[in-house]
Amino acid sequence: MHKENIDGIFDQFLENTLIFSNKEVLRHSYTPDYLPHRKEQIENIASIVAPALKRETPSNILIFGKPGTGKTACVKFVGKELNEVASRKDVPCAFLYLNCEMVDTQYRVLANLVNHFGREVPMAGWPTDKVYVEFRECIEERAQAVIIVLDEIDKLVKRGGDDLLYNLSRMNADLQSAKLSIIGISNDLKFTSYLDSRTLSSLGREEIVFSPYDAEQLKDILKERAKIAFKKGVLSDGVIPLCAAFAAQEHGDARKALDLLRVSGELAEREKKGKIMEEHVKRGKEKIEIDGTMEVVKTLPAQSKIILYSVLLLNRSKKDGSSAGDVYSMYKKLCDVVGLDDLSYRRVADLISELDTLGLINAVLMSRGRYGRTREISLAVPSKTVEKAITGDERMRVLMNVSSKQHTL
Repeated sequence: MHKENIDGIFDQFLENTLIFSNKEVLRHSYTPDYLPHRKEQIENIASIVAPALKRETPSNILIFGKPGTGKTACVKFVGKELNEVASRKDVPCAFLYLNCEMVDTQYRVLANLVNHFGREVPMAGWPTDKVYVEFRECIEERAQAVIIVLDEIDKLVKRGGDDLLYNLSRMNADLQSAKLSIIGISNDLKFTSYLDSRTLSSLGREEIVFSPYDAEQLKDILKERAKIAFKKGVLSDGVIPLCAAFAAQEHGDARKALDLLRVSGELAEREKKGKIMEEHVKRGKEKIEIDGTMEVVKTLPAQSKIILYSVLLLNRSKKDGSSAGDVYSMYKKLCDVVGLDDLSYRRVADLISELDTLGLINAVLMSRGRYGRTREISLAVPSKTVEKAITGDERMRVLMNVSSKQHTL
């Protein structure tokens, strides 16, 4: 049998790029030196935290806004400037950032804060009160003004309650020479409804809302990043306006605009093109949507995957959408195949609503005259994408094998 030569398989990818000068500036983790259309918000945040440079206690801040509206980038920008000024003026000040999606319990937040100051605290095992005292001693002995940023703070509160916020907001009463304030960042505009009244009172916060970007503002953001990201002359005229237009449809999300611009460049580079065209943007949008759908489906619980696969199978056998009752009947059959206990009809109805919210299915309320109303349910994403995403789950592979042999269940 002929053996293909794959020596030097990476050489082609290590050649000098035709497209990018610095791709990293298009990543979410990059904090630019200039943030278009966010001067007002930056100045507002800076004015609130500025007392830290005068050894005074800044107010707590809660920042709200949809994903991709510049909340994190603006806060990190202000933090970088604050740390630089504090260092230059020899003011004991610390600006600490934590993402609550990664550090998702009161204990872990406190342990990370203590470890930042060089004291060793295990990520589990100590009483939480002990870690709290350890953190208080850390900042007190340094006589610092400490500003703690808790990004995606709603996820921490929804998982473990608001005890951490309450305790941190009251810590200043126990401090003699140190100062502490909190900046909470949330995508959930209803975040404060999850907080106890005593926590809201203790926080005494100022609130800042970030509105979504429009298409023109997104174009300005992309132009600024493109100056650093790409080699001269590689962008055709319609690329940035098209990326901005697509992202503006998605609630003005700058992250999605930057992702789309980067993926469009990657597609052009893989094809060894010297220019990014509008066609690359259109294909990039399709690729991002497929990749995003796959990631969502992969992380679904087993029961939700089976419900989704039930909708998929019913869609194949019916031209019209299926009723919630049809989905539940199919779901029970599939549970029997893999030996999984089935949930109640009401719980499955709740999971159907969640899949609808995630955009994986369409569940439209339809009137059936004297028979009442029911939800007509159909798949909202390509079936091949769903099948590809669930193949990593052993139970789902069993179901796919059975359904392919029997054609229907």
